[in-house]
Amino acid sequence: MATNLVNLEAVGKVYGTRALLDGVSLGVSEGDRIGVVGRNGDGKTTLVRILAKLEPADDGRVTHAGGLRLGVLTQHDSLDPAATVRHEVIGDMADHEWAGNARVRDILTGLFGGLDMPGFPQGLDTVIGPLSGGERRRIALAKLLIAEQDLIVLDEPTNHLDVEGIAWLAGHLRARRSALVCVTHDRWFLDQVCTRMWDVQRGTVHEYEGGYSDYVFARAERERIAATEEAKRQNLVRKELAWLRRGAPARTSKPRFRVEAANELIADVPPPRDSAELMKFANSRLGKTVFDLEDVTVQAGPKVLLKHLTWQLGPGDRIGLVGVNGSGKTSLLRALADAAYSGGEKQPAAGRIKVGRTVRLAYLSQEVAELDPAWRVLEAVERVRSRVDLGKGREMSASQLCERFGFGKDKQWTPVGDLSGGERRRLQILRLLMDEPNVLFMDEPTNDLDIETLTQLEDLLDGWPGSLVVISHDRYFVERTTDRVHALLGDGTLRMLPRGLDEYLERRERLRQATTAPGAPAAAPAGQAAARPAAKSSAKPAALSRAAQKELQRIERRLERIEERQAVLHAEMAEHATDFEKVAGLDAELRELTDERDDLETRWLELAEEG
Repeated sequence: MATNLVNLEAVGKVYGTRALLDGVSLGVSEGDRIGVVGRNGDGKTTLVRILAKLEPADDGRVTHAGGLRLGVLTQHDSLDPAATVRHEVIGDMADHEWAGNARVRDILTGLFGGLDMPGFPQGLDTVIGPLSGGERRRIALAKLLIAEQDLIVLDEPTNHLDVEGIAWLAGHLRARRSALVCVTHDRWFLDQVCTRMWDVQRGTVHEYEGGYSDYVFARAERERIAATEEAKRQNLVRKELAWLRRGAPARTSKPRFRVEAANELIADVPPPRDSAELMKFANSRLGKTVFDLEDVTVQAGPKVLLKHLTWQLGPGDRIGLVGVNGSGKTSLLRALADAAYSGGEKQPAAGRIKVGRTVRLAYLSQEVAELDPAWRVLEAVERVRSRVDLGKGREMSASQLCERFGFGKDKQWTPVGDLSGGERRRLQILRLLMDEPNVLFMDEPTNDLDIETLTQLEDLLDGWPGSLVVISHDRYFVERTTDRVHALLGDGTLRMLPRGLDEYLERRERLRQATTAPGAPAAAPAGQAAARPAAKSSAKPAALSRAAQKELQRIERRLERIEERQAVLHAEMAEHATDFEKVAGLDAELRELTDERDDLETRWLELAEEG
């Protein structure tokens, strides 16, 4: 029987006159992987802070198991700005210790792109003080994951990670033995990692078995039976369930709920978008030309990001734009926006961007536009327009659209200065849509938005007739709102990927393997041997004895077999994610292989150093 790690008994927490938690009783046991969801401001972060004893409860009791090893990632790190990355992440470990530790190598490669930490001016010896918030957050996450923990509590761990980093983190957490409690709005991540869900709503916490797919079904079924929610909220949930059941491209976990019940619930739900109808309407609004790029070069200062780019964004196109950080995604959107806002006068460093005459562009940047803090929410929206045409005969008033985005009648009279970061983001999107654009650029639109608001935004975009380009690290949002994926892989080109984000991750993995293959320069600490032995390497230290060379070859052959078996095990764990007994057996084998691999790699390094 699994050991209980943390217990919350009748916990209550009040801020001002509002009860965020009211008599909440929960438990976390060994092996639990719990995702925490809920609207912004409903108490998700407060719940996990109380669970981790970072914040006291007003009522009730929080109990930790004796000797509990607890690791917590909060939204604000406590790193020493005067320390180096090495001091915070590696600690007192000697170079040969951490270089021979498979976990440390995997974490540094997964979070920073290599053991030499490309992008950091002095690698591991970079001082933390001048680093950006995103870089500091990765350092804090690496520090936590390197340590041995019984329970890991993560608050928005995917913030500042790209698609590749999020995929790595999901795989890493699935392979760990630690229990997990995770607050995130990244629905793909929840489905990949979690086996239970906590839904924080109006002071209470509803528990659900399974990942995000199971949670959506169970919540829809509960609301259908209880008939306690208004019809529009219920329809939103059913629509999302239809999307999940009909097969999002990257979904690998198998829903545990009864297929018959799910199919019955969504039998009358149409596909999310009528693409043919939207394309017809977009053509009537935009004509044949939206953006045509001919032999374009995009630069950021002296750095060339894209060169000789010939590309077309047509009427009704819905494009997801992905790529490594610094590859030029935002710069490309800015170049297009500059050409549109200047009437075609402002052009890139080379080439030409042709803008359609009827283009009305709205650009949602990563920065939240400053608004007069004295304005009321409804006033800020009505200053753009009082009514908006959503296409196909649908029209909404500013007040109705505010309600759609979570600003109820009372909230509409709240001063902008009193809104949270997430609420300001919602208001920014609202104002853009009220201006009735026919082309929409969205750069990281999911920042600070909770899951319920994201589903409402997705539902609104389903019927929006126009051309859409989305840059986002939220894999679920990209798959849900766009029809095609284009990628910038850092080589100055833009590629269309027929298989979407799966193909992007495969290409990135092949590129990573190519840079670490035998004969390629290995990223290793200064003065040290390569930290990871390359399988099938033919270059042996010349001074090694014949016996040592044979042992090296034997180790490399075994390491290659272990890697192949680990890949199979990861695939089987994803396939049988809801069969807990099966997953436990696979996890046990995976741990044994990991231990054996650690021992073999340590021995490989010892033999290499002897030579």
